[in-house]
Amino acid sequence: MKDNRRDFLKLTGLAGLGVASGIMNGFANETEKYPVLSEYEKFGDQQFNMCGYAAPKIDTVRVGFIGLGQRGPSHLNNMTKLGGVSIVGLCDLREDHVLKAQKQVDNSAHKPTLYSGNKDAWKKLCDRKDVDLIYIATPWALHVPMAVYAMEQGKHVAIEVPAAKTMDECWQLVKTSERTKKHCMMLENCCYDFFELMTLNMARQGFFGDIVHAEGAYIHYLLDENFDKNAYWDMWRLKENIGRNGNLYPTHGLGPVCQVMNINRGDKLDYLVSMSGNDFMMGEKAKELAAKDDFYKAYVNKPYRGNMNTTVIRTNKGRTIMIQHDVTSPNVYSRIHKISGTKGSALKYPLPGKIAMGHEKWLSEEEMKSMEEKYQPAIVKKVGEMAKQVGGHGGMDFLMDWRLIDCLRNGLPLDQDVYDAALWSAIAPLSEKSVANRSTSVDIPDFTKGAWKQNMPVDILLERGGTTTVKI
Repeated sequence: MKDNRRDFLKLTGLAGLGVASGIMNGFANETEKYPVLSEYEKFGDQQFNMCGYAAPKIDTVRVGFIGLGQRGPSHLNNMTKLGGVSIVGLCDLREDHVLKAQKQVDNSAHKPTLYSGNKDAWKKLCDRKDVDLIYIATPWALHVPMAVYAMEQGKHVAIEVPAAKTMDECWQLVKTSERTKKHCMMLENCCYDFFELMTLNMARQGFFGDIVHAEGAYIHYLLDENFDKNAYWDMWRLKENIGRNGNLYPTHGLGPVCQVMNINRGDKLDYLVSMSGNDFMMGEKAKELAAKDDFYKAYVNKPYRGNMNTTVIRTNKGRTIMIQHDVTSPNVYSRIHKISGTKGSALKYPLPGKIAMGHEKWLSEEEMKSMEEKYQPAIVKKVGEMAKQVGGHGGMDFLMDWRLIDCLRNGLPLDQDVYDAALWSAIAPLSEKSVANRSTSVDIPDFTKGAWKQNMPVDILLERGGTTTVKI
């Protein structure tokens, strides 16, 4: 584990930063293996508050894409539908992926320059003076080095989830964004799903009363895909499941409920406890495949993470959040999305989502339609139907990309800032720490350095902006 971490730190340019010494008596060895405190926490006060920061308006947002495997082409497709956008660069290590992506902009006004074939080709895209925003949809280990470099070259960045893997990386994103005053948004699309947006609006209007508890998850059967030679470049996602035991992908479930609770904007996450069961399937899958194909022998007898991880978080105001992660058991897909308040509750999965005003029953289908009409948020009213036509996880991807571009074009603060990216991503390494120490509680750092007490909640009214046109 130490050798793997050392190699990764060299890759990301974080070698030499060091980590704070062990913080829990009786667990010296495990603490050394799973460092939590970061040298970045010693930097003192916040340099500049990126929450609520409105960068100068950009009439036409010039966009470059790094990573054109799975998620990148989806965002590229969305950008071709937006007015006020110029796609100027496409980059992937694999030339065939770049050429395939180029076909998405054929017969359009977009004439992107292509970058490929070299592991540092992405830097040439970031070095350009005619780029405003860099989309990063690469393997997780590359997110932070690419985002930091892009921000240092004067670019706003949008990073696929999770934004970072380690606590050092989380702090590096925060400090770089504050220093450069460039936005660093994690592309947490589940914050823009329709039921999540509606429950956020309901919470803002007091429907649920005081929020008491929330639940989220990423329960998604990916066992076959993770072992598929053609699914992820160099088997990178399978490798992420080796030697890391915790909630490796917390943000889909956590992001929406954090917005409901105004985390980083009136409340903060204080500490967590995390527990993982054994691996019941990945090790066996590797052996089964290796018996037929020598390629998989390298993945036999590896320390795979447990099937199910459950992480429980307590906030400063005494609320609780439960987040689960299981991508190997044959479960029906679920992000749970449960909101529990003093006056009502909501539950999205199993579909369709339900609302209750008491303990006796869920609202009827007719009553739900009335709720949807009453609490439909402004962004859905404006571009919701068009988003469904474009697609992308039912339209939430398009809503997210539209909103990001519209905020940049109108000089508005982003719905998700660098503190959200760091905090939501940090649950992964923090959960690993807790699991390694027999589910001992672990403190969650305050990436806002106290600014959460004054930061304003995410704006969902759409009273400003909304000028970005859609071409379907």
